[in-house]
Amino acid sequence: MAGVEQITVEQGETGMRLDRWFKTHFPGLGFGHLQKLLRSGQIRVDGGRAKADTRLEPGQVVRVPPLGVDRKGDEPLTAKTIRGQDDGAVLRKMMLYEDQSVYVFNKPSGLAVQGGSGVVRHVDDMLEAFRNKKGEKPRLVHRLDRDTSGVLVVARSRLAAMKLAEAFRGRDAQKTYWALVKGIPKKHEGRISTWLLKEQTPLDGDRMRVAKHGETGADHAISNYRLIETAGQRLSWLEMEPYTGRTHQLRVHAAHIDCPIIGDPKYFEADTNWEFPGGMQNRLHLHARRIVIPHPDGKGVIDVTAPLPPHMRQSWNLLGFDETSAEEE
Repeated sequence: MAGVEQITVEQGETGMRLDRWFKTHFPGLGFGHLQKLLRSGQIRVDGGRAKADTRLEPGQVVRVPPLGVDRKGDEPLTAKTIRGQDDGAVLRKMMLYEDQSVYVFNKPSGLAVQGGSGVVRHVDDMLEAFRNKKGEKPRLVHRLDRDTSGVLVVARSRLAAMKLAEAFRGRDAQKTYWALVKGIPKKHEGRISTWLLKEQTPLDGDRMRVAKHGETGADHAISNYRLIETAGQRLSWLEMEPYTGRTHQLRVHAAHIDCPIIGDPKYFEADTNWEFPGGMQNRLHLHARRIVIPHPDGKGVIDVTAPLPPHMRQSWNLLGFDETSAEEE
């Protein structure tokens, strides 16, 4: 998981209020989020609790917990910004967690996990940069759609890959996604259970549709969801957990309850009166937020959370959503 930072106050920041200091260094951090971190003691100055109006002195050390926003001057990692960069360096920037058996990355939206038609760069190929001295390349153990961002688990050895794959097959892995969807679901919390079937379409290529029980090739798919926040009657922030792992499962299930995911090029079908919100990017708003999975060495669990990608953070700020709301439920 992204770690705590210890940042030393510089000479030119003498007398600066703590809230202004955070606004300078982390411009994407909302004031409400900052206040909650201060009240809970997660932010400290020289080891002690502090308030928003605390005045800073050079040499003091500010404890900064994981914020889910970029520090000023840090270029957000996207499919565009990684072009031309060294594969190993990019993977290091994506890294959320590592030990002797596992890597966990925060995959940017737009970066494919594996190769395919028209795919020039993908994670599986980039992992060549992480071959060990024995020539062993890290192995993928699950997938994310190209336009879905978030936590991606990779095994560093054959044994770890086998154990992690067993955990995914046995549904011992808890995967939590955040989605921004159109409208508000009729039930604020529930389970979606359907049969899904892959079909070829002239415009969209491979596309999943809800099928009838017994249709040839159809697989059972189950997803759980709950409503976190709404923006009027137009948009909702959903937390979604796939119990099964079918292709495009969450995207199809969101559309199935009449709440398609914003920016979904395959499954978002809005009526003629619906307008895309101003200031929001028309990109898939689906993020693999967290994964909890048994560690392949049999000791404890891996529990990793990924910060929102830039386009979703922009939407959250625009709508006034507080990322801590999900944890407070």
